[in-house]
Amino acid sequence: MISSINILAVGASGPDWRLDRAEINAGWGSSGGKGQVAVCAPDEDALTLGVQAALRALDASGLQIDIVDGLWWGTSRPPFAEGPSHAIMARAIGLSARSAGALCSGSTHSGMEALFGAADAIGSGTARVALVVVSDALIPGLGTNYETHSGAGAAAVVLVSHGGNATLGARVTRTNPYLDRYRGDGETSTRDFYDPRLFREEIFLPSMQEIGEHLSVRDINNWSIPDPDGRLGSTAARQLGVKNLVSDFANTELGDTGAAAALLGGIGSLDVAGSLAIIGTGGGRTSAVEIKAKGPVPGASEVRGDISGGTSVRYTAVARARGQLVGSGETVPMGVPPQSAQFVRGGDEMLTLLGARCVDCGTINTPPSIHPHCISCGGTKFVLEQLSRRGRVHTFVINQTMPAPFVAPLPIAVVDLEDGARIMLQGVGDGSDMEIGMDVELILRRYAHERGVPVYGYKVKAL
Repeated sequence: MISSINILAVGASGPDWRLDRAEINAGWGSSGGKGQVAVCAPDEDALTLGVQAALRALDASGLQIDIVDGLWWGTSRPPFAEGPSHAIMARAIGLSARSAGALCSGSTHSGMEALFGAADAIGSGTARVALVVVSDALIPGLGTNYETHSGAGAAAVVLVSHGGNATLGARVTRTNPYLDRYRGDGETSTRDFYDPRLFREEIFLPSMQEIGEHLSVRDINNWSIPDPDGRLGSTAARQLGVKNLVSDFANTELGDTGAAAALLGGIGSLDVAGSLAIIGTGGGRTSAVEIKAKGPVPGASEVRGDISGGTSVRYTAVARARGQLVGSGETVPMGVPPQSAQFVRGGDEMLTLLGARCVDCGTINTPPSIHPHCISCGGTKFVLEQLSRRGRVHTFVINQTMPAPFVAPLPIAVVDLEDGARIMLQGVGDGSDMEIGMDVELILRRYAHERGVPVYGYKVKAL
């Protein structure tokens, strides 16, 4: 048995869009509303946010990705109701096909379940390096109070058995089989509380009180407490006598990030030595864990910057992106069905960004499956390798007219990667910030949702 479970590095990500609460209220004929919530653009979801946070954590750790033993992912809303959600994320991050782990879902408590599952794997010796990803992109019901508080975001931590400046300490869980926010079978949006006062007075605050009192005797400096309605987090903190509620920043910037809230609200405080308690709740369960940091954890100082900012958007644009406002008319289906053998064969090289380097001349050919001969010398001997995720725009075009479901303006860029490969990809956004020679990174995005199947690929985003 391993004596301690240590945090080697952390990472975080937030979506591109921000929606003002006043804009939501105006859509329903009401006035007022301060602040904002984070919402996903049409090509973002819990998986793409999670991949970005994971890559940042792994980059901060300094580890080679192929030594990670498994991925533990917690999200209340995986992209496939039943399908390869975990496998797609693992492959997009670049983990080995032999990597283990688990997908925890079904409630906002799933983020804590993923963290505990990975910690237990380290503790039992079945994993030496475990990657924990917690992410959510909540979709509230139209016209519910939850619209002004539901957000999106992701956090990731790299757990190891030896090393690292932070250690997981005491943990506690309490179960109370109540019904909090939920979705019925076949529903896409999350319902609000049936009786908010009952939830507040009889469920949420008593659970926070019991869990918090269990850890308050441990002289904890910082606290991350969930805040599902913009008030409950601070109320629970006052009842517990918490002086430093570090989750306030993430809650203000992003809103309630569901399964990601506990870790995302707290990991930014690990940039200095101290102790942190994170609390997660949902689905009738509330859990907390203490984290002790003896020094700065790599990646923690970048958390605030990585989840800040975003582009302000209108309420109608968000409703379209979430599929709650759908136009009539025909759409153009993909030429290759996402379930087909042809698509599956190319899926691996798309998700892992594989290129084929010519043994004879060194040219990198992309994508490998459509280049049986080297584009430079005609050679047929190749070595597959992962492409660089950064490069520079060689040229680009912005399509001003596109058939549904694509949305114009749609930028297409030819990018010269740092490893010498040249690749053509869609750009993020409307292309208004794109310039020849600009530095860019390749990030995973959702290209389409075809015949019930989300289709992922990489896009170009300005650094």
